[in-house]
Amino acid sequence: MKDTGYEGPILEIENLSISFFTRLREIPAVMDFSCRVFPGEAMGLVGESGCGKSTVALGVMQDLGVNGRIVGGSIKFKGRDLNAMSPAELRKIRGSEIAMIYQEPMASLNPAMRVGQQLMEVPMIHEGVSEAEARRRALEVVGDVKLPDPERILRAYPHQLSGGQQQRIVIAMALMSKPSLLILDEPTTALDVTVEAAVVDLVKDLGTKYGTSMLFISHNLGLVLETCDRLCVMYSGEAVETGSIEDVFDKMRHPYTQALFRSIPLPGADKNAKPLIAIPGNFPLPHERPPGCNFGPRCEYFEAGRCDAGEIPMDLVEGDERHRTRCLRHEEIDWSMIPLGKDATQKTEPGDVILRMDDLKKYYEVAPNALFGRGARKVVKANESLSFEARESETLAIVGESGCGKSTFAKVLMGLETATSGTITLDNRSLGDVAIEKRDTKTVADVQMVFQNPFDTLNPSMTVGRQIMRALEVFRIGTSDADRRERMLTLLDLVKLPRAFAERMPRQLSGGQKQRVGIARAFAGGARVVVADEPVSALDVSVQAAVTDLLMELQREQKTTLLFISHDLSIVRYLSDRVLVMYLGHVVELGTTDQVFSPPYHPYTEALLSAVPIADTRVKKKHIVLEGEIPSAMDPPPGCPFQTRCRWKSEVPGNLCETVMPPIKTTAPGHQIKCHLTDDQMAGMEPVITLAAE
Repeated sequence: MKDTGYEGPILEIENLSISFFTRLREIPAVMDFSCRVFPGEAMGLVGESGCGKSTVALGVMQDLGVNGRIVGGSIKFKGRDLNAMSPAELRKIRGSEIAMIYQEPMASLNPAMRVGQQLMEVPMIHEGVSEAEARRRALEVVGDVKLPDPERILRAYPHQLSGGQQQRIVIAMALMSKPSLLILDEPTTALDVTVEAAVVDLVKDLGTKYGTSMLFISHNLGLVLETCDRLCVMYSGEAVETGSIEDVFDKMRHPYTQALFRSIPLPGADKNAKPLIAIPGNFPLPHERPPGCNFGPRCEYFEAGRCDAGEIPMDLVEGDERHRTRCLRHEEIDWSMIPLGKDATQKTEPGDVILRMDDLKKYYEVAPNALFGRGARKVVKANESLSFEARESETLAIVGESGCGKSTFAKVLMGLETATSGTITLDNRSLGDVAIEKRDTKTVADVQMVFQNPFDTLNPSMTVGRQIMRALEVFRIGTSDADRRERMLTLLDLVKLPRAFAERMPRQLSGGQKQRVGIARAFAGGARVVVADEPVSALDVSVQAAVTDLLMELQREQKTTLLFISHDLSIVRYLSDRVLVMYLGHVVELGTTDQVFSPPYHPYTEALLSAVPIADTRVKKKHIVLEGEIPSAMDPPPGCPFQTRCRWKSEVPGNLCETVMPPIKTTAPGHQIKCHLTDDQMAGMEPVITLAAE
């Protein structure tokens, strides 16, 4: 870190207010926001989309665009007011003393420049160092971010790297000038959970090595717990609670913080016994904020005439240094009474097997030079020997990293692709070799999908009601338009959307509301099997609880089989009955949720569980970071597909893991693991996640 002899806060934000100005009105994005980051400290900034987290970061970078303006308060960096600096002074600081890592790594990389040139630019421009010195530093920092073969990486173009590698290069670029302050804006959202764990580890290590202070923006409380020393919770443009991680997690003093924790699946939550509690109501738009407390209309402790009487200041919480809350009633509320879940629901018993997959294989042929088609053709083995059964009313989760074949299998099931070999049967009807255009209407209606991104699945020029009615027409449900309209309104009731939404356009809906429309459309034809492909990963945590609750309710009512594709093992543990773990096209573990989440594990499952960030200070986790990238499905390793990254490989005698495909072992009734480890070795495995005694 650059030694300037400055000993106060690296970053000091006092009563900051930022507005965006449109032709119609001023839109206040951030109001009366204060926080301080001290040398070597990591401050987490959490809250839902639209709460102003990124606006604060852009304010620090003085990069608010033509419409944004700081209308009150100050931002001081090492005691100097950034707002009073000239453009030349800001240029000197940005990228050198203050660096920012964005959510999407490719937005920060020039696709036409080699990685080495982009890294070397930073110290050459900011510090005027020689090309040789810049190259030496680039090699060092690429090694620091744990990328293999730094020389090759420096010669590569960004598109030749994976998403995780690109994000590491962006982190390396930010660290090239050893900044005093590093701002990370959702840096791991687009990454797999195993890559995320490695990147978070890396950020912590580098923060310690370089003495860098950090402002870590995230909506993932588990990630903030693992990365930060302090935390600031934001809601609708304001800081509502701030304090050390232990203060805010274990002695929360704001109803919104409490509501956030109730809506995320922590250990102990159960979809039947202790369901999550979604935050009621909707997030207020910036120009429609209520008087007094912004959270008032959604707060169970709201007191009319008091909570809405005027502006509410941040108040120091007794007994905790630097722990503050924006709640008038924080001393009156009994914070020990935090129910984990609402009323228990009846557990549904799975019925008969309705979907069966036997030895499914899906291969793609590609030319090594796809543009000109020269040379020998290669085969991508996307799915290899997939076998499982799914029962009526059951939730089967399918988990694994990107590229493991989850979506390929879903496409084959939907009929968007046909299987290379093997069979898929639904109620004794063969599906695997029947493309969607050749499927009868009933089969199409019986197998439906809820997609990851609700924004891309709705027609922007058609009303919500018309889109659901169109699905009913395709499924040949109803005899007339009036009949279908009535059924459409019933479906809106089912997904808990007001009937008036039938006349709205998709752009008038929030992300959670759009996803509900997608779910209504999927269930319109009385689907027997619904494939939910990461259905809540694009949604805020508070909306996730409501959408998962809705899926469970619909499943109970309609006895639907739900195939839940996800990489978020917290939500998988909460709502699935059985779990199937995939790696490089293979099923490596299959069992009930309790079986998969407790030892014995497949070594890959063990690493996945260790990588999941859990927002609970009582949780102790075994630390396992996967080294290396997932091998290519075009050139899979010999023997066990996981052997190139497995920490247990040395326990297996000889080179069995590298030469022989492991057998499928049954460790308990219904629990299968594809591994060479002996029964005794598996029996000796320790739990990855343990909960400290209260």
